[in-house]
Amino acid sequence: MLLVLPSLACASSSIDYENNPKLEEIYRVKIWNLPGGTVEVSPDRGKTWELVGKVVHPAGKTDPKGYPASKWVEGGRVAATAVNAIHIKVSTDAAGENRKVFSLLPEEFIKGNYKSYLDSVSSIYTDIPAGRGIFGGDYAPFVGNPVMLADAAKGINPLPKDYTPELGDKLYIMVERPLNYPQAIIFENSFGGKIIIRYFSGEEKVIGQVLRPVAGVGRFEGTKHASAGRIRANHTGVIDISTSSFGKIGGFQIVPARHGSNLEIVRELSQWMVIGPPPAVDSLEGKAPFFKYFIRPSWGADDLKGDNWEEKLLNRFLVEVKFKGENKWRPMPVYEFNEYYLTGDLPSWADGILSGVSYIRILFPVEEL
Repeated sequence: MLLVLPSLACASSSIDYENNPKLEEIYRVKIWNLPGGTVEVSPDRGKTWELVGKVVHPAGKTDPKGYPASKWVEGGRVAATAVNAIHIKVSTDAAGENRKVFSLLPEEFIKGNYKSYLDSVSSIYTDIPAGRGIFGGDYAPFVGNPVMLADAAKGINPLPKDYTPELGDKLYIMVERPLNYPQAIIFENSFGGKIIIRYFSGEEKVIGQVLRPVAGVGRFEGTKHASAGRIRANHTGVIDISTSSFGKIGGFQIVPARHGSNLEIVRELSQWMVIGPPPAVDSLEGKAPFFKYFIRPSWGADDLKGDNWEEKLLNRFLVEVKFKGENKWRPMPVYEFNEYYLTGDLPSWADGILSGVSYIRILFPVEEL
């Protein structure tokens, strides 16, 4: 059974700054919604552009029944960022039931028979491989980043609430992140464990608590496009962390209590850490620094091959663990599944393989802002 913290109302909390940070644009992504349309990135507010891919199949509608967690992000924003998809929220009706979403997808989806949340007509298919470029490579967006629409007469403006993708639309994702960026978020992997955020200045504070620790690893298919100890996905209701080597499957997820309590699989299985808010915060769904603004997939299979490999490694997120009875942080161990286990029951070791982990920390990029 999940523990749910009581609703609290107060003027301030330990995550006030994280949810109202000063943001800086680090680059913008432009997507031209037509066959052969370019996907480009600009690091200088549109002065120059780098081609990172092309559109293969454009989108022609939105999905009015977007995945449940998308209700916790504003319209006209990135709702999910992953190595295998980017989901964009257009709007939500007053009841919160109809959540208009459309998606950007990597080339693997074109081949078919690939599992993820998607609707074929409400998706822009690209020739960019999963785990590269805007899909968890150098140019992935953050949850909560604004999405804009170019108009020949009016310029670039926020995405309209009644937006439906049309052939020839030029979409922009303004990739912004907080100016004051953390060094790490540390999860004490035990019932009631503290969650601490630490900044490079030395400041640290408690920003939540672990209501149920993670003990197992599961078959999250997108983890095949991320290496062990890397972020696979972030949306308003999940942090997905890979425990598998590139090309294999294995991982676990961190979810907020309200979202987790609505999912039977989370209530019953051990592959999810469930977290609750700090005092004076009602819930964590869609809240920074866990589920907005701060975390994104960022890794490259070729990071070690270039002359700038040191810079690449420092610019990536990394997840480490500390085992019970030890003081040393260790790289995320590799726990993965062979093809035999991708259907049917998990092997017996999967449900408890992380039970010896006492702490998990997400290390943030170490670049100068």
